[in-house]
Amino acid sequence: MDVQLTPDQKAFARRAIESGRLHSEQDAVQEALALWEERERQRTEFLLTLEDARASLAREEGRLITQDSMRQLAQDVKERGRARLLSELTAPR
Repeated sequence: MDVQLTPDQKAFARRAIESGRLHSEQDAVQEALALWEERERQRTEFLLTLEDARASLAREEGRLITQDSMRQLAQDVKERGRARLLSELTAPR
């Protein structure tokens, strides 16, 4: 495969070679492809997660998040925490 780099890309690769970070332009291209591959893998994982979330919402398994629902959730957490603390304080030892 013949890859043509832009002048800026060549200069970028040359600086990496001169600093000892890379050995050749080929190393630069291979590293770039490895990073691209990783980014695409992460993108695919994200899209699958997004698809799962949408399917969950379609099945009405999701929870609508509003300021009121967050206040209610915080209140519920506080109440459960207080009940647990009271239970621990009043339990026989």
